[in-house]
Amino acid sequence: MRELRIAAVAVIAFTVVLGLAYPLAMTGVAQVAFPRAADGKTELIGKDYSKDASLFQSRPSVTGYAPDATFFNNQGPNQRDLADQLKGYVDDYLKRERPFTPGLTAAKVPSDAVTTSASGVDPLISEDNARIQANRVARERGLSLQRVLVLIDDHVQQPLFGLGGPKSVNVVKLNDALKEMR
Repeated sequence: MRELRIAAVAVIAFTVVLGLAYPLAMTGVAQVAFPRAADGKTELIGKDYSKDASLFQSRPSVTGYAPDATFFNNQGPNQRDLADQLKGYVDDYLKRERPFTPGLTAAKVPSDAVTTSASGVDPLISEDNARIQANRVARERGLSLQRVLVLIDDHVQQPLFGLGGPKSVNVVKLNDALKEMR
């Protein structure tokens, strides 16, 4: 019985310390040290722009871009459902972009344009993906392609510490800047 009481007290103590005190302390420190970021940055969450052809499109999301339900599809390369899903994403991408980018084939579609991110709300797309979409965006908004490409160049991010991975573009920030253009 003594061991049971000790275990119960330990569980309660650790729950209070690690489940309440520590998270509250870290939240307080974050609010003081990083007041803007601690409340969440909207440009860190991808958005669904599919209803507006004049904007750059985010990568596909299995969560509907819901930040409170982030997950990945958990399907492997041997699953037929994943192959069908990817084929659907490729077909959608080609249907949307091919009229503005002649010669675009499935082999030329950037992988991030047709695959979901691990969280389902990643706001980053590859520079290659943005450059393909630039043709559609320029035409739909009545802008010169060169002006849209310069906007992309202004928003390109290098890989973390310059190591590995492609250059990327935050589609939320890019679309916000695009909306401010006259």
